[in-house]
Amino acid sequence: MTATLVLPDQIAAELFDAAAADVETAGVLLARRIDTPGGNIRLLARALHWVPDDAYRRRDATALTIASHGYVPALGAAEADGAVPIWLHTHPGSDSSPRPSKHDDLVDRQLADLFRLRAGSPVYGAVVIARPEERPCFTGHIESDNRRTEIDRLWVTGRRFVLLPNWLHGTTSPSEQFDRNIRAFGGYIQRVLGDLRVAVVGCGGTGSAVIEQLVRLGVRHLQLFDPDTLTAGNVTRVYGSYFDDVGEAKVSVSAAHARRIAPDAEVTTTQAKITLESTARRLLDADIVFGCTDDNAGRLVLSRIASYLLTPVIDCGVLLSSEPGGQLIGIDGRVTVLAPGTACLVCRDRIDLRRAAAEMLAPSEHRRLANEGYAPALLDPEPAVVAFTTQVASAAVGELLERLIHYGPDPVPTEVLLRTHDREVSTNDQEPREGHYCHPGSHKLGLGVTEPFLEQTWQG
Repeated sequence: MTATLVLPDQIAAELFDAAAADVETAGVLLARRIDTPGGNIRLLARALHWVPDDAYRRRDATALTIASHGYVPALGAAEADGAVPIWLHTHPGSDSSPRPSKHDDLVDRQLADLFRLRAGSPVYGAVVIARPEERPCFTGHIESDNRRTEIDRLWVTGRRFVLLPNWLHGTTSPSEQFDRNIRAFGGYIQRVLGDLRVAVVGCGGTGSAVIEQLVRLGVRHLQLFDPDTLTAGNVTRVYGSYFDDVGEAKVSVSAAHARRIAPDAEVTTTQAKITLESTARRLLDADIVFGCTDDNAGRLVLSRIASYLLTPVIDCGVLLSSEPGGQLIGIDGRVTVLAPGTACLVCRDRIDLRRAAAEMLAPSEHRRLANEGYAPALLDPEPAVVAFTTQVASAAVGELLERLIHYGPDPVPTEVLLRTHDREVSTNDQEPREGHYCHPGSHKLGLGVTEPFLEQTWQG
């Protein structure tokens, strides 16, 4: 079991800036708890309440004393939100560490019962943030009456991604097989890739190319989703497939290929549509999702993940346009990065809502409504060519690396458009629509597990 504290980048920036100050700073972080199907815990940060200046009785580089009005109002907000209250403070100084002191342990014992009582939460949490010269670091735990669980990881999501292990766990050196990667972006990023939990929705031409590259980069925790079996026509594009595999589940073919590349990889498979609630709930274990599905209904589900679960989604699209005689006239690719606080696929008009609704219908119901003119006919398979699906997959994996390494422009754009027929690449950005679920003002960010799940209608 692992426990991950997930922070939107706005909250993370405040924390890391506070850790760079000359004196200790304290506050209460409100987080929704998720217990995942994989047996893990995710804490989705919703709000940060700093202790007001007038509540500090003592505040210097080594100690804090705080009056109760510095944190009690935040506990009422935690109760109203159904959140876990997490007491956090900083250890300032370029040579500091986040190791809790004996005084920190004493404060935890004094605060735990009060925090749980006032917040109506069975769980209390504590986190220490430090910012030595290299990068921020942390320690933390959550506890109930009879159990204490270390927070193993801190995952920052937004326009940039940061993954930090609990400082007490230490780090291991990456394998020599990744020497050429490490020469490019260093051992820290290589370790991050090995620890990331990545889901790939769709194991066709684009998805299988994404999987191929992720595994060779060093990703070792993969969840694969696809409802279909391999056809002879798929072999022309699906990495790791052979004609002997025709009739096998695509997820099985991709998983077997990933394990041949990396025998130590943990790969789980789900042969089902992501439009089924039971399938979509499996994404609760993921740190990041690659959307490689070609249906509007599937994209509608993934579009909500970044907001409700604070889980970034890198959505891929490929469109080849041909004349009736088979002459290729357009090669368009799209990679859209959905992160907390950025515009979703609906706000970007990247989803045909009418077709999404039709795709969510049972086949018999859809045929009936289509015949009566109340539902659009489902389209035949689009043209697809391995060179172009691979090109978009490479751009998608590149967007993951850019957000981890931070080598590109700032602010980083949220969409890349590939017009291969014109040899052009462009980027763009878009703000969420006012009042939509992806807008920060909607208060949906980090809402977690809702009823119904993701506050949407499900198939079946």
